[in-house]
Amino acid sequence: MAWECGIDGCGAVFEDVESTVVHQATEHERRECKVCGTVVPDGYLAIRHAFTEHSRAEYVRAYGASSEDVRKREELLAEIEDVADMQAIATELKR
Repeated sequence: MAWECGIDGCGAVFEDVESTVVHQATEHERRECKVCGTVVPDGYLAIRHAFTEHSRAEYVRAYGASSEDVRKREELLAEIEDVADMQAIATELKR
């Protein structure tokens, strides 16, 4: 399965999800969380931060998100976490 970077129409394609997440974290600008102000890598890691550090209600208020927006991001998180080797991602990002 190929994985595509969905940030701002980037469209870069990778053979594995780990490479995609590392690409997002290293090749795209970091974003400031609208809930707490923490600066985080864009893409998957930004979504993971928002959904693990904050309530859904906080996310909806801060980002003006709809229930469909929340559902799509939750599905994306679940899809990535089902197959990603998070240790490999963490190791690669520490380099």
